[in-house]
Amino acid sequence: MQFAQGSVVSGYVIERELGSGGMGTVYLARHPRLDRFDALKVLSAERSGDAGFRSGFFREAEIAARLQHPNLVTIHDRGEQDGRLWIAMQYIAGTDLAGLLRQGPLDIERALRILDETAAGLDEIHRAGLLHRDVKPANILIAASNGGAERVLVTDFGIARAADDSATLSAHGTVGTLAYAAPEQLAGDTVDHRADVYALGCTLYQMLTGTVPFRREGAGAIIYAHLHDPPPLVSQHDSALPKALDRVIASAMAKQPGDRFESCGAFAAAARDAVYGRARTPARSRRPWLLGAAIIALVAAVTVAAALVTSRDDGAGARKFLAVDPASVDPDRWGVYGYIAELFPRLLPPSQIGAGYQELSICQPMDEGDHQISLFTTVAEVRMVCLGNRDPVEGVDVVCRTDRKAILPGPLLDTVEGDESWQRSSGSGHVFWGHSLDSADFISHPLGQPIGFLEVLFEDSYRNFCRIQVVGGTGGAELRDRWWRDAPL
Repeated sequence: MQFAQGSVVSGYVIERELGSGGMGTVYLARHPRLDRFDALKVLSAERSGDAGFRSGFFREAEIAARLQHPNLVTIHDRGEQDGRLWIAMQYIAGTDLAGLLRQGPLDIERALRILDETAAGLDEIHRAGLLHRDVKPANILIAASNGGAERVLVTDFGIARAADDSATLSAHGTVGTLAYAAPEQLAGDTVDHRADVYALGCTLYQMLTGTVPFRREGAGAIIYAHLHDPPPLVSQHDSALPKALDRVIASAMAKQPGDRFESCGAFAAAARDAVYGRARTPARSRRPWLLGAAIIALVAAVTVAAALVTSRDDGAGARKFLAVDPASVDPDRWGVYGYIAELFPRLLPPSQIGAGYQELSICQPMDEGDHQISLFTTVAEVRMVCLGNRDPVEGVDVVCRTDRKAILPGPLLDTVEGDESWQRSSGSGHVFWGHSLDSADFISHPLGQPIGFLEVLFEDSYRNFCRIQVVGGTGGAELRDRWWRDAPL
């Protein structure tokens, strides 16, 4: 049963069909009360009528609706009408990865960036105890932000099954989905998050070659290949691709789950290492705090295990002088750097891979030499590097001295466009802003285009040993107007 334009589903008014598949049909629909459009997925009669599927649908959709991550489509609501299940999601204007791949394979850097962001979204799903179970290009959306940079979002996870659900693909799968199905799904074995790692390996292969890994005639032949045939080599398809990448994809697509990467982020990091070499580290620039592409790649490799830490620094320090409400942070998930999360509770996410101010996420501590460190490693001066949503912020560094000695006033910028003193209920300080044309180190910033910088310094004693450095947009004035004005500091 399809819904025509003007049809009403639980108050949503159907505008047009966006796409359909084995799971159901997606419509652009006007919200019953708010002035906005949502993507409304109405599940097929087969899915809606499956008692086993229905029993977990509302529970898992509710869990998925709590997830807030820059690489996940937001789940708004779910329900049932006339026996048909539906789920309302954030509408993303743009295309999906399947649409991009119809034009041919992607260049290596674009493929790695899409892999990085997809992996970050999937790891967040896994952290919540869910499996996606249907990772494929059609479920990876590509949207352009206001600044023009691509944003990657994973969709259809709101109807994912719980991690302890042993249901297999064979009950409801389609030939299209079979192209990315892990062997254990096809064999009816227990499935965990590593089935999504396998599907992501198939997806990277397709991004680099323009074709699925196992092209066969008929479902039976596809299933046999997943179960028995070795993964094909991308280097044989394109000799310019490094052979080291063959080994990484083969590990992601290993027949046994235990032989695969433990997380999607680990797979993405290994793929980037295979392309650029393990010795590839961010170069020291004349602005040592510059958030470069290599640092972004390291940050994107943060895994769930690193986020779920249990120790903290309870010595004398920031907690004693805290003048802001820390209710939105969970310092136990920040290791010895829990005090930094407490100092900036509404700026930083609750955990490394949550979502903070303007979707700030995927935070990773770095030392003074721009080397990635663990949450348990104490250094004299730590840089907590976090990724922005590129609208307009590329990244935010929170730099703090571990000995809590005051940082000397003054900007690190080469070119300062403006500065001013500031005073808010939480404290006072100084802010500087400027720009640079040296944007080659930024993973998504157009080469040769100016990029903005902004620095925040603090005068109050409980956090004058920290400074905040923001990068993004086309100039410092844009960061001042669109980031600094409402920044929760």
